[in-house]
Amino acid sequence: MDVLINVFVALHIIGIASLLGGFLTQMKAMGAGTARFGPAMLHGALMMLITGVALVGLNQADDQTVNNIKIGIKMAVLVVILGLVYVKRDEETVEKPLFGAVGGLTVTNIFIATVWT
Repeated sequence: MDVLINVFVALHIIGIASLLGGFLTQMKAMGAGTARFGPAMLHGALMMLITGVALVGLNQADDQTVNNIKIGIKMAVLVVILGLVYVKRDEETVEKPLFGAVGGLTVTNIFIATVWT
């Protein structure tokens, strides 16, 4: 079970890297007002959602303690990110505050995952 959980953790990290990487590569474009949500950002957010739900289930099946409040907050933040990226995915440009909000929420989710113990 540990190997399976570690595989899903790795996939979860790849998802966050895709989402955050897509944001960071668009920082210069955001300054110019031409940033857009790329497919990597959408796919990264979807991967995070799927692997996150799987991780909760696997950890509970393995009789490990899961902080449901923390997971609920992380999921709520991720659903907001996913909703924003999904709705605006086909637009040529995304407004600076909206694009910045997705980056800020992504970083917030990372800090919730790592700092909240």
